[in-house]
Amino acid sequence: MGTQQILLIVLSVIIVGVAIAVGITMFNNQAYNANQQAVAAELQNYGADVIKYWKTPISQGGAGQDAAEATEAKIATFIGFDPTNSGADDSTRTENGIYRVSGYDSGALSVTLEGIGNNNRGGKYPMVTTEVLLTGDIIRSTVSTSETFSF
Repeated sequence: MGTQQILLIVLSVIIVGVAIAVGITMFNNQAYNANQQAVAAELQNYGADVIKYWKTPISQGGAGQDAAEATEAKIATFIGFDPTNSGADDSTRTENGIYRVSGYDSGALSVTLEGIGNNNRGGKYPMVTTEVLLTGDIIRSTVSTSETFSF
């Protein structure tokens, strides 16, 4: 074989190696972004369940729009979470991540939900914090990262 042919083979191997590395990186980034969006979507659904709890009459297991009736534990139980907020119970886990009710402000009538995705990128997990304003039926989400896959 000639020198030119060996150089072409080496160049081809390098190009294929770079293409594979770029493809793996693109796949991992897409998986992380998809997990982040899935966590945000699930928290939106849980936020809708919180509003449903707020509007459900007390006689049917809801808060009946009474701030004194709503607590973190009651909200968590209504939407199917572990009311201890430990994040370790299977009822707070889905295939996308772990979730918890992290706060209830009876003065502002708002509930805070948190979720951490199970996919990591660079050692960081996608974290989504969702605030549910009960009086206006408003659900707002904020995206950040977490160093660990736990609360």
